[in-house]
Amino acid sequence: MMKLILVFVFVFLNCAFGQVAVIANKSVPVDSISKTELLNFYSGDIKEWDNDKPVIVFDLKSKTDTRKQFFEYLGKSSSRMRSIWLKNVLSGEGSPPKALESEASILINVSKTPGAIGFVSDKLVDETVKILALIK
Repeated sequence: MMKLILVFVFVFLNCAFGQVAVIANKSVPVDSISKTELLNFYSGDIKEWDNDKPVIVFDLKSKTDTRKQFFEYLGKSSSRMRSIWLKNVLSGEGSPPKALESEASILINVSKTPGAIGFVSDKLVDETVKILALIK
């Protein structure tokens, strides 16, 4: 009985809080991504995939739990990421990720943009993209 209760609690917590899925366009040449690689894509340190195609990075405009969970996983606050992006812009080394209004917009744009990467709640993911990582 105790084992059954623990399983129920685990499933409930997983459903209640969900996971963040790091998604990519099906054209990207990888099937998984490390935390370090992900941070390097989002900070602009890596601008191309292994096949020399550009990485197109998408972010959420609004401060949602999904966005907060994603940046916590990276170990950076959203304000710290904004300063990294500003530094890149001012130095001419790159631009910030394109910020979209909703997770649905991210899903659609990632699915239609070769080389794109983004993040959404795992509940939104469908067959139009591939999952590179799940963040609990």
